[in-house]
Amino acid sequence: MKFVIQRVSRASVEVDGDIAGAIEKGFLVFIGVGQNDTRADADKLVKKLIGLRIFPDENGKINLSLRDVNGALLLVSQFTLYANCVKGNRPSFVEAGDPKIAEELYEYIITECKKSIPKVEKGVFGAKMNVSLCNDGPFTILLES
Repeated sequence: MKFVIQRVSRASVEVDGDIAGAIEKGFLVFIGVGQNDTRADADKLVKKLIGLRIFPDENGKINLSLRDVNGALLLVSQFTLYANCVKGNRPSFVEAGDPKIAEELYEYIITECKKSIPKVEKGVFGAKMNVSLCNDGPFTILLES
C-alpha cells in the first residue's frame, strides 16, 4: 500500500464536471493498493497519516498534526502509484491490486479516517478525475506498507 501525502492549503477533485470532494487546509492523499495489501496495512498507514506532524507550530517548526490544526483530508484512489517502468517506456500495472479488493480497502481507509478527522472528502474510485491542489510548502511525504 502506498500513500502520497501532500500538505495543501486547498484541494479538490472533479468528476464529469462536478466537484466530488474539496478541502481547505489539510492533506491530499493519493492511495495506491497493491496485490497483497490487507486491512492491517491500511490500519498501519492510517495511524501514521493521522499522527503525522508536518504543520508548523507558532515557532515555525514542523511539529503539529492534522488534528492540531483542525485540518481536513481529501482521499483519492490512484492505482498508477504501482506503475512499473523498469522495462520499456510503457508502464506495467501488474503490481496494482485487484480493483474489487482495492475499492474495499479504499472505502475501509475512508471509514477509519472519519473516526479521527471530522472532515474527510474523497474522489470516485475508478473514475477519471481532475485533481486541483495548492501544495503548501511544497510538502510531500510518501508512506508505504
